[in-house]
Order: sequence, then C-alpha cells, then structure tokens
Amino acid sequence: LSASSLSHPNIVEVYDVGEDNGLYYIVMEYIDGKHLKQLLKKRGSLTLTEVVDIMLQVTDGMSAAHDSYIIHRDIKPQNILMTKDKTLKVTDFGIARAVAGETTVVGGSALGSVHYISPEQARGGFTDARSDIYSLGITLFEMLTGTVPFDGDTAVSVAVQHIQDTIPAPSQLVEGIPVSVDKIVLKCTQKRT
Repeated sequence: LSASSLSHPNIVEVYDVGEDNGLYYIVMEYIDGKHLKQLLKKRGSLTLTEVVDIMLQVTDGMSAAHDSYIIHRDIKPQNILMTKDKTLKVTDFGIARAVAGETTVVGGSALGSVHYISPEQARGGFTDARSDIYSLGITLFEMLTGTVPFDGDTAVSVAVQHIQDTIPAPSQLVEGIPVSVDKIVLKCTQKRT
C-alpha cells in the first residue's frame, strides 16, 4: 500500500494491491526492458557517463520515496529496470517500510539481498534512508568495477564483511575512476561509528 502511493517517473507504478483466498498480489506497471544486472552481466563495468546517468535517475526516484517516508530496503541492480528509451525505474518495494519518523525496527531479521545489504540490516537493527544509500553505494561500486566489493562462500560471510570491512575505492580495481567518484562511493558506504 505504501508503494502504491508513490508516483514518480523513476519508480515503477503500483496500480493495485489485494488479497485473493489468502494470496496477496500487487498489480504494477509493465516495463518493456531489462534490469540493470542483465546489462552488467553482459558488459561488465559501465562507462562513467552511463553510471552518472543511471545514478541521477535512480537517486531521483529514491529521493521521492524517502520524501514519502518509504525505505526500499532491497536496492540492487535486479530492482532497477531500464526501459527501451533508457529511463530507469526502481521496482520491487516488496520489503519496503513506511516510517513515521527517521527509523524503524526490522524485528531482528535481516532483509534484503546479501551482496547489497546495509550493515544495520545485516545486524537486524534499525533501518532508515541511509540503509538505501549504502545499497546504492554498493550498486554504484558494481557499475564502476563490474564486481561487488564483498563476496564469499556463504551469505553469512558476506553479511559479516558488510558489517566489519571497509569497501575499497573503485579506482583500486579500475584505472581512470576520478577521486571524486571514489569519494561518493566511500561516503555512501561509510559505516556508522
């Protein structure tokens, strides 16, 4: 219901939500295109111009969600759709939370995709708009480098890295990334102290 109240060109529109014989459903805008992860698998890293265009659109949509007190909590390339005219749309607000203030408790369970999860989600703690910014920083890192900063044999090992380890600057993996872009990634993914 919270997601259905959002209306923004960079957010997939939700037309209806309901329940039928115990099954809940969401009716959403159809996007004729692909998700960002498909593009990354095909191309690896993207050009700086492409990355900036994508991030401007995605952050515009996320800003609208945050202005409406909605935290996505599962930002990842698979939830960023690209239309044929290269409009980016954030989708899958399935684990989003509407909040009455700055934070909300996640009830002890870590929700979200482990490679993009914020440290507070991995701990099962409080989430707010900063959790989405962290996940956007991880997505930005992947677009620039073609890889996620943390990987491991188990979901737990990846989650622990998000909690404890510092993300490397993208320029350590790919030459030619400006220091200013490194700083954006590092600021987005900075741990709370």
